[in-house]
Amino acid sequence: MNRREFLQTSAAFGLIAVVPAKANKNIGEQIPTAALQGTEFDLHIKKTWLNITGKPVIATTINDMLPAPTLHWKKGDVVTLRVTNHLDEPTSLHWHGIILPYTMDGVPGVSYPGIMPGETFVYRFKIQQTGTYWYHSHTGFQEQSGLHGAIVIEDDLAPNVDRDYVVALYDWSDEDPDTIYRHLKVQSDYYNYHKRTIFDFANEVRRFGFAEALKRRAMWNRMRMDDRDISDVTAATYTYCINDMQKHFFAKVGERVRLRLINQSAMTHFDVRIPGHKMQVIAADGVAVRPVEVDDIRLAVAESYDVIVELKSDTLIYVEDMARSGKAYAKLGKDPSAKIALPTPYPFESLRMVDMGMAMRGMKMNAKKGDNMQSSLPKPIPQTPLPKKEGVAWTMHAKAPQYRLNDPGVGLRSVKRKVLTYADLETPGIKNRYPDREIVMHLTGNMERYIWAINGIPYYESKPLEFHYGERLRVTFINDTMMNHPMHLHGMWSDLEVGDKIVRKHTINVQPGSKVSLRIDVDARGRWVYHCHLLYHMGGMFREVKVVE
Repeated sequence: MNRREFLQTSAAFGLIAVVPAKANKNIGEQIPTAALQGTEFDLHIKKTWLNITGKPVIATTINDMLPAPTLHWKKGDVVTLRVTNHLDEPTSLHWHGIILPYTMDGVPGVSYPGIMPGETFVYRFKIQQTGTYWYHSHTGFQEQSGLHGAIVIEDDLAPNVDRDYVVALYDWSDEDPDTIYRHLKVQSDYYNYHKRTIFDFANEVRRFGFAEALKRRAMWNRMRMDDRDISDVTAATYTYCINDMQKHFFAKVGERVRLRLINQSAMTHFDVRIPGHKMQVIAADGVAVRPVEVDDIRLAVAESYDVIVELKSDTLIYVEDMARSGKAYAKLGKDPSAKIALPTPYPFESLRMVDMGMAMRGMKMNAKKGDNMQSSLPKPIPQTPLPKKEGVAWTMHAKAPQYRLNDPGVGLRSVKRKVLTYADLETPGIKNRYPDREIVMHLTGNMERYIWAINGIPYYESKPLEFHYGERLRVTFINDTMMNHPMHLHGMWSDLEVGDKIVRKHTINVQPGSKVSLRIDVDARGRWVYHCHLLYHMGGMFREVKVVE
C-alpha cells in the first residue's frame, strides 16, 4: 500500500482525527482570555487550535479564548449579547446562576431551540444581582471541549481589597468528549487508577482480621459498588487547568487579595488550599455569606466561592482533584520566578459505609453539634408524591441517609486543618418562609451500565416537574448512589437548610448516601430545568420544570 492509499484508508476508518492547522482557515488560533466590559457584547462560537498537553488539538471556544472572555457587568444595567454560531452544529449559552427571563436562559428544547449554524441569537436582560458567576454551553458535550467562561458583576458594597482575580478551574482532555462518554458506557471505571489489589485486601486483614475483612468485601460486592470509584473521569485523561494555564497572580506582601474561585469543569470536584495562609470566605455562588476563615475549600462542579487572602509571603494557589489523580497550581506573590515548594498532596481516601447511607462511624465532624441535622419543623409539610420506577436505573438504596452538612467529604475527612463545609455557611438577611409543600427526589443510577436518573426514571422517560408560582417549595434530595451530585436549578435560588440557618446557592452538592433539604421561592414564571451538573450524568439526571399558576 502506498502512502496515498494508506491515508485514504486511515481517514475512512477514523484513524486520522485531525488535519494540519493551516489546512482549514476557518479554525482560529488561541489567544489569551480577555476581560470584556460594558453593556454590549459580540461573542463568536467557533473552533480553535490550542496546545495544552504538547499536542495540537481543536477546541470549541468563544472569540478564540479558552476559557471564554470574562464578562464584567453592573447591577441595574441591561446587557445585550450577540452570540454567533460559526460551528457546523447547533450551540447555546446558559448564564449559570443569573436571574433572568426563561426565554434568555439558553437551554435548547426548553427555553429556545438553540442557535443554529450560521445564526446569531441576541440575549438581552437586566442585571438584578452582584457577585461571581459563569456561563457555558448547554448543548451536547461542548462545555467539555472549551465552551465556558466567567462572569463578574460589581458588588454594591465591595470589600476592601488590593487585588481582585478570577481563578477559573476546569478539566481539559485531548480526547473527544464522545470518546470519554463511550469509554464510561463500556466500562464505568475506565479512568480509575486507584483500583483495588490483593495488597489492599491484605492490609484490611491486618487491620480488621480475616473474617471482618472478608465480610466487608462481600458487602461491597453484593452492592456491586467500588469503594475506590471516587470520580468517573480523572487525570488519566484530564489536565487540570487554572485560567488559560496561568502560572502567576501578582500581589505584594501585606496586600488583601480577592480570589473568585469558580469550578468551570465538566466532571471534577476540586480541593483548593493556599499553603501558609487562611482563606476568608465572603461569598458562595455569588451571594454574600457571613465571613468564615478556613484552610481548605472543596468546590463541587459549577460552584463558586469568593475568598480574601492576606498575603504573608509568596505562595501558591494549589488545587487537587477529589480522586487525588492530578493537580494544578499557580504562584501568588510578587516574584513569578520565586522557587516555592509544592505542598504534600493529600492521601487518597476510599469511600466508607457512610457513603452507602449506612452508618456515621468514623466521620470527622467540623461543625457544632446539631449542625448536620435538618431544620426544626414545627408542623408537618404536605408532600406531593412523584413518579418512581424500580429497575435498571435504580440499583442501590441508601438505607439510612443522613443530613451530613458538616462532613467535608471523601478525601478531606483525615485532613487536620479547617475544611469548609456547608455547616459553616450562612446567608444573612434571607426571609425563611415556612414551606407550603415538599417533594422528594431520589438521585439514582446504575454504575455498571452508566445510567443516571431521578427516582429511577431517566430524563427521556420523565414528565416535567410542576412548581406553583408564588409558593415556598421544599425539595429533599436523597442520594441513592455512591457519587457526588451537584444539583443545579435554573432561574430560581435554592435556600439550603443548615440546621435553622439558610445558605442561598444556585448549585448544591449532594454527597454519596446522604440527603439535603432546601427551600425555593417559586418567583419566576416559565420553563426551567433541574439537573446534576456532572456533564456525563446530565443526560439522565435531568428534569424540566414548569412553573404553573
